[in-house]
Amino acid sequence: MATAERDIMGGLAKGLLAIETFTAERPRQSIAEVATASGLDRATARRCLLTLSHFGYADYDGKYFTLTPRVLRLGTACLATMPLPQVIQPLLDQLSNQLGESSSVSILDGSEIVYVARAAQRKVMSIGLMPGSRLPAFCTSMGRVMLAALPEAEARAVLTSTPLLARTSHTITAIPALMAELARVREAGYALIDQEVELGLRSIAIPLFNARGAVVAALNVGVAATQARSEELTTLYLPALKLVQDQLRALLS
Repeated sequence: MATAERDIMGGLAKGLLAIETFTAERPRQSIAEVATASGLDRATARRCLLTLSHFGYADYDGKYFTLTPRVLRLGTACLATMPLPQVIQPLLDQLSNQLGESSSVSILDGSEIVYVARAAQRKVMSIGLMPGSRLPAFCTSMGRVMLAALPEAEARAVLTSTPLLARTSHTITAIPALMAELARVREAGYALIDQEVELGLRSIAIPLFNARGAVVAALNVGVAATQARSEELTTLYLPALKLVQDQLRALLS
């Protein structure tokens, strides 16, 4: 049901935009940086940030703002009521122990993936990943399997909704090439990423289906490029991923 514009709290909406600019790659920002990232004018960004600081959701050192653990309250209730993390975590821990590699589950949120569960065996990325962490969908293995599950027009709309910034020299950013890659992923049932998110990182992901056959999330294994060549990932990890996929199908609503 559509919400009338008069019922929308503009101040709250702007504050949420300011919060969303803080990421694992931008944990510490100035007013100008938040204004640029959010699209808010500098004065509005300043008021939002000072309000967050006043209520304990951000720290301010006179130049830079960082979010505090208090902001986790905004997401904890959501994660606590989602059955997926609770159902998947034991299987994810078992999978990581079996393979000796880190594994994750994420959901699609617009043009980004949001991590909802993770089992880390070794650090393979320069940034720390945990439930709530976000990455672009277009260049991640989990993002691509979830984009591939969308109707083509919808997947294209997601890809064109935000700038596709290359994270490495390997990152595919051209829409035609990405659409072709999504078609390949759709046909194969899995996605391979070779150092598109970060140099030295390869990953393989598959979709997670609910009992009705709808894609509700994605599961991946990430490995250091020195551990396995790209063409070896399907042999080394795909059978174990598919076993978890099958186990979860009947458990997810």
